[in-house]
Amino acid sequence: MFAVDSQDGAIVAVRAQPRSSRALVEGVVGDALKIRIRSAPVDGKANKELVETLAGALGVAKSRVFFKSGETSKTKRLVVSGMTAAQIAEIFRVSC
Repeated sequence: MFAVDSQDGAIVAVRAQPRSSRALVEGVVGDALKIRIRSAPVDGKANKELVETLAGALGVAKSRVFFKSGETSKTKRLVVSGMTAAQIAEIFRVSC
């Protein structure tokens, strides 16, 4: 299950792949959402691009996406406020 509901919104497990040729949400791989980003993991640039990419894919403002844990890890947990896990799963057409 890559997304679960919480009091703050939906918590999404994300597997980041930095230094990609383009930024995109690749889909669910295992129990995480795989997101490719162009930036290298230096000075928080990759995390910023990760938030922007996920927010864009979900059609929400970047301010509604924030880190729960894993800012220095490839596997991260991000919170999307104002959305449920079911809504996010529907956007990516997978079951939670």
